Amino acid sequence: MRLTLIATIACLAAGSAFAQDAMPAQQGPQNPAVKSTDQNNSSMPVAGANSFTKGEAKSRIEAKGYTHVAKLKKDSSGVWRGMAMKDGHSDAVSVDYQGNVN
Repeated sequence: MRLTLIATIACLAAGSAFAQDAMPAQQGPQNPAVKSTDQNNSSMPVAGANSFTKGEAKSRIEAKGYTHVAKLKKDSSGVWRGMAMKDGHSDAVSVDYQGNVN
């Protein structure tokens, strides 16, 4: 009886060790929060926890050629939204947690 119990425990321990070696854990996200500073990852703002400060969001908008950035506020989806000028037109702009400016 004792031998059967020991053999069962040994098989279970070996099986779980093999399963861990056969399937390695993912090493972090495969899509970084900010993929590129010069192009968008998405054509629409992506909801998510946004770590950009108001000043950083404004700088990202200005880096895309906008001026007179105003009324910048973070909404409930974590997207910075405001108004800005580009090519003589006032447009709604946004910056999501990935740094996409739309």
